[in-house]
Amino acid sequence: MAERSKYQTLHSHPPFGAAGGLDFAAAALRLKKVVHRTPLQRNTHLSKKYNCNIFLKREDLQVVRSYKLRGAYNLMSSLSKEELERGVVCASAGNHAQGFAFSCKKLSAKGVVFMPTITPNQKVKQTQMHGEGNVEIKLVGDTFDDCAVAAKKFTEENGMTFVPPFDDYRIIEGQGTVAVEILEELNYVDYLFVPVGGGGLSAGVGTYFKTYSPKTKIIGLEPEGAPAMYQALKNGAPVTLENIDGFVDGAAVKRVGDITFPICKEVLDDMHLVSEGKVCSTILKLYNEDAIVVEPAGALSVAALDDFANEIKYKTVVCIVSGSNNDIDRMQEIKERSLQYEGLKHYFLINFAQRPGALKEFVNNVLGPTDDITRFEYMQKNNKEAGPALVGIELQSRDDYDRLLQNLNKYQIRYTELSKDNRLFSYLV
Repeated sequence: MAERSKYQTLHSHPPFGAAGGLDFAAAALRLKKVVHRTPLQRNTHLSKKYNCNIFLKREDLQVVRSYKLRGAYNLMSSLSKEELERGVVCASAGNHAQGFAFSCKKLSAKGVVFMPTITPNQKVKQTQMHGEGNVEIKLVGDTFDDCAVAAKKFTEENGMTFVPPFDDYRIIEGQGTVAVEILEELNYVDYLFVPVGGGGLSAGVGTYFKTYSPKTKIIGLEPEGAPAMYQALKNGAPVTLENIDGFVDGAAVKRVGDITFPICKEVLDDMHLVSEGKVCSTILKLYNEDAIVVEPAGALSVAALDDFANEIKYKTVVCIVSGSNNDIDRMQEIKERSLQYEGLKHYFLINFAQRPGALKEFVNNVLGPTDDITRFEYMQKNNKEAGPALVGIELQSRDDYDRLLQNLNKYQIRYTELSKDNRLFSYLV
């Protein structure tokens, strides 16, 4: 009882703004024996680089390797015994599914998980592992939004309870306990960087901070290829994006929540987009420099720091590292995207002269001493000598690119560079 009284004293005030009576104290108590109190670590490398104090809130070290367990368990533990016996359903790109599955095991509930067909195998297997026989997995649709439609239809047809990944006050309450832990360890935070998908984490964390640390500047972060919250804030209401890049799968939704949006509109001070290539470079740097393994969404908060370098100087900064459920099979794609973003990987369609030694001259005259051909493929199976070849070239330095183009022109090499904006790029690369 003494511990409960402590939480009530510190955290039971009516919350900020549009949140409608969120009870972070009760959520923190419900979750205490289920979730890990994740570390809030000062990162030496980042602090030195940006000349400030940067702390990483390591939700990648959570029980299911993401913060999603907090919201899922907070909601499901509020259901009646009868509701749990009838069964629960969720739709998820992976992390919510794992939190949901773990909660099903803890609460002895039967669960059905709908996941997009493109979900990394690692996340599917982890979901099965955390559920320990309590969950059934159905792979449906190409995006989260597609599988969510199927999940809700299944829920209604079978009289079960749907557990949304973000658009519910109990989910928002649970995610907000991340902020409770941060402010129990730090007296003051100047900047908080938080990844945004559907808005559950940013709504919960943002509400708590605006209540108990109102001067903290809260920066929401989305991938450039899935700017659902960015467009919603620009539009003044949630919008459904026609197409999204699902690479940053933990933060790639076509539409943010109707409940989370007005809260985020009130609590976020800025909404910033981060390129997928920058995310990939950050994943590799965190691994190489700090041995921290993060998924794309988990890298968003750190990836954005370069764009705020002047603002955060001499400040206290917290970056929420939201998860680490990364499939090892994706590492080649992560490296590829990083190299292209850094200007170190380029693709060309090259028409070699129809004479002996043309390829050898290209290698000797056009390529620099540290350039490497990483892909070479003739585009025609017949009459290869007359057709173009797809050539992938990896550079050691971004500055080598201008020299490469100069040599191509100097030796009158007929070429077409393929960029992501070129339709041929998606077909050939």
